[in-house]
Amino acid sequence: MRAIKNIKSCFVPLPIENVDTDQIIPARFLKATTKDGFGKNLFRDWRYENNDESKPKKGFVLNNPAYKGSILVAEKNFGCGSSREHAAWAILDYGFHAVVSSFFADIFKNNALNNGVLPVQVSEGFLQKIFAQEADAELAIDLEKQKITICNTGEEEAFEINAYKKTCLLNGYDDIDFLLSIKEDIEKFELVKTY
Repeated sequence: MRAIKNIKSCFVPLPIENVDTDQIIPARFLKATTKDGFGKNLFRDWRYENNDESKPKKGFVLNNPAYKGSILVAEKNFGCGSSREHAAWAILDYGFHAVVSSFFADIFKNNALNNGVLPVQVSEGFLQKIFAQEADAELAIDLEKQKITICNTGEEEAFEINAYKKTCLLNGYDDIDFLLSIKEDIEKFELVKTY
């Protein structure tokens, strides 16, 4: 996985509540066994008329060239629905490294963390301040300090993250990489372990 320490980027606003995993990546695209290529089908049914890539829906934010960046900002209850790791794969493959919302479904949150996507949960009030920004506004996320800042205004808010997952993201570790990073400590423990 790619290490995440700081993300500073414009953001893509998705002011929709209760975005479920089938809307993030429709079930008909779950046939692949690798993580590659899911980004092109992110929010597929919202992006195109009749599933036709030559007919992008003008009203959908991913089709609006004014919005770009590596941070997706969504309304509350993002990632609800079925347990679908492919949703995190699609978000990352599209180019998003963080998702900001006032509430995440637990399974999506864990899948995101396991796949190198940082879920940043903020208060509803702070979320609305983000949505009030112009299209070219930037957000800065400092994972080490666990702070998110609206760059135009300087307003910031702290966010929570599991300490183990924070360590993994800061170092670009998946669970196996983490275990390998502490291999010597494990071996030392095994030598002194008493039964």
